[in-house]
Amino acid sequence: MTMHTRTLGSTGPQVSALGLGCMGMSALYGEADRAESLATIHAALDAGVTLLDTGDFYGMGHNEMLIGEALRSAPAALREQARISVKFGALRGPAGDWLGFDARPATVKTFAAYTLQRLGVDHIDVYRPSRLDPDVPVEETVGAIAELVEQGYVRHIGLSEVGADTLRRAAATAPISDLQIEYSLISRGIEAEILPTARELGIGVTAYGVLSRGLISGHFTADRQLAAGDFRAVSPRFQGENLQHNLNLVEALRKIAEQKGVSVAQIAIAWVLSRGEDIVPLVGARRRDRLAESLGALDVLLDEADLRAIEEAVPADAAAGERYSSQQMAHLDSER
Repeated sequence: MTMHTRTLGSTGPQVSALGLGCMGMSALYGEADRAESLATIHAALDAGVTLLDTGDFYGMGHNEMLIGEALRSAPAALREQARISVKFGALRGPAGDWLGFDARPATVKTFAAYTLQRLGVDHIDVYRPSRLDPDVPVEETVGAIAELVEQGYVRHIGLSEVGADTLRRAAATAPISDLQIEYSLISRGIEAEILPTARELGIGVTAYGVLSRGLISGHFTADRQLAAGDFRAVSPRFQGENLQHNLNLVEALRKIAEQKGVSVAQIAIAWVLSRGEDIVPLVGARRRDRLAESLGALDVLLDEADLRAIEEAVPADAAAGERYSSQQMAHLDSER
């Protein structure tokens, strides 16, 4: 495996071609092993992964503290190479319930102050609202982050799950490095308008959900018992007939992967990598073995015949079920 680099848009930082999404180490997929999580972050850094993605609401600050601990215990050279992307704005209660979003300027700066403390760093490399706050113009939110950039607390401004019009308004306010949004073989909604707009504006894409929360990893089975707190238990694509339909797509993809001598996860990640040098996939590995498998995708080369076969096996819009519940979908500016 050779780690390549990509740049987040025309104004963002240079980062590893794959980033590590750390959410699952703290939230939404059931209990995680703390020691293994720290070892996985260290293994990622050692392999040349420089982009670590988190959110201040992942485990109500737990994920940021975990990353901070991993960085403190990593060799200085690796620690200095790390680039941390942070999402903010989601409000949660003591029981973990979701209370909405807040992206007012004063709140943006308050969230940033707590994030800096939890991470133990003097700046955030990419700072982004997790969702568009319907009560706050995006210009005000981006303007507040731009002030943090001027003050040295933030290096670059990012966005998450916004549509083309919002991208244009934000980019007219301040330079935007990248848009973080779901993009995978079975989540291709950005291709029609959002991705072309991002490219027109020189905005990169950090793609999350490249394995659709494990659904197209090749490891998920219909009889899998999900742990308490695993949000896939209520996710539409993991329910009943939807799940079986989607797993049938995975089996079609598996045939192609086997012909190339790679895993299903590797060919799914390689497909996202093949979509353009301006796209950086995030892999949500919580264990070193899963990380190693994901990193193997960097050496999977897909030719035109491979891409045609993948397209035939998993056509656009082939997935059954929405990527979030109807309540969560209503919060996505990218879906309007």
